[in-house]
Amino acid sequence: MKKLSLAIAVGIVTASPAAFAVNNTNFDNFTPLTSNVPAGSLPETAPLALSNPAFTQSAIVINNSTKNFGDNWDMIDTNRTGPDAGRYLFTPYETGAAGVMRVDTWTNTAETIIAPGTQGFVSGDASRWTPWGTYLTAEESWGTGSTKGRLFEVVNPLAAAGTVTMVNRTTALPNVSHEGLAFDAARNLYFIDEANNASIYKFTSTNPFATNGNDYFAAGQTFALKTASGKTGAATWTALTGVTGALLGSTASADLASSSFDGRKAADLVGATDYNRPEDLELQTVNGQELLYVATTTDHDVYAINLTTNTVNLFASQASLNLATGSAVGGSFLSPDNMAIDADNNMYIIEDQPGGQADIWFALDLNKDGDLVDAGEGLSRWASLSTVGAEPTGLYFDIFNPNVAYVNVQHANSDKDTMLKLTAPGVAVAEPATAGLLVAGLLGLFGVRRSRKSV
Repeated sequence: MKKLSLAIAVGIVTASPAAFAVNNTNFDNFTPLTSNVPAGSLPETAPLALSNPAFTQSAIVINNSTKNFGDNWDMIDTNRTGPDAGRYLFTPYETGAAGVMRVDTWTNTAETIIAPGTQGFVSGDASRWTPWGTYLTAEESWGTGSTKGRLFEVVNPLAAAGTVTMVNRTTALPNVSHEGLAFDAARNLYFIDEANNASIYKFTSTNPFATNGNDYFAAGQTFALKTASGKTGAATWTALTGVTGALLGSTASADLASSSFDGRKAADLVGATDYNRPEDLELQTVNGQELLYVATTTDHDVYAINLTTNTVNLFASQASLNLATGSAVGGSFLSPDNMAIDADNNMYIIEDQPGGQADIWFALDLNKDGDLVDAGEGLSRWASLSTVGAEPTGLYFDIFNPNVAYVNVQHANSDKDTMLKLTAPGVAVAEPATAGLLVAGLLGLFGVRRSRKSV
């Protein structure tokens, strides 16, 4: 009877595109925090003020004098495919001599798999598992005349430390200041240039379903995003190269004798849209469409690029509603940097600012249309960091365990980086997402209970 009543309820509300969703995670069950946590008020081993007292946090790796893995741990990803999928976390060191750390979540142990300074690697930031089962990282460092701004592939990331190999893939791709990386279903690779007045890019491999990086990165075409007017609205991907990676006549002067080509210069040459310090990228698939989100730190904005319709929306900004106060979030929402998506396709936005101010925000997009302007939508402060001088980064929701997440704390005044494991309680259950009073009444009529959420 419960299954039957649930099906009836769902059928009645199919007019709503997100009328019914499976509640896979309990991280979205919380009461919004109303303010920042004071700097230094919490221990660095448990430095987050959490919006649900049932959430837990524990430090699984701490960088100190006896466990030195390199400083400034940044973005996190896992081995999404292959042997022991989901067991390991990978994070680069955002330092002058960068490397890569691998964390075993089964044993809560860590080891450096790419030694700091390998191949002159600097400012490691990007972190993304590839569809063919390897790991990408890249340099958040680029400027005219630089030899950096490179994309690297760790081709055997599960191998024993000391035998792991990293390959420079900046051949067909341009040099830029990297952070966010994202693959869509067609295996286009999206990336950004982290600078003011910089661009958002797409690389289309000539062999998109290659089973190794040698073939995927051998040749391909690079594009930059260009809107018709301003930063939103109709957009096109404007070619910077031909299909095999050769620069076009309009971008020929962006050539670099020492590497591939200057992506920043090439984008300017074709009039690509300038975004102020784009950083992380996250891809969300909903209702048969792919939405690519990009945080732009300087302007305190997050944009959603609909890859199906080629339109750009302003997703979150200081004009977004603060669901804790009912007013615009204003200056409480500063310098969005990293993003993460939980098992229910909810977006979380992480600020990049000193400890005691840096928060993690939950974006309530009820119909998952890439904006927060519909009734009841807005931002809620989900967590707040206390560690003096630090910021949270690399939030990752475990794709194999929907009530587990991980986040790094970097740039602490104590010089102790920390990787935190977050957990949400309880067993996930199915519940209506936006069905309204009609569905609630039907569920009550047939004796079906559903959980209630604070946001």
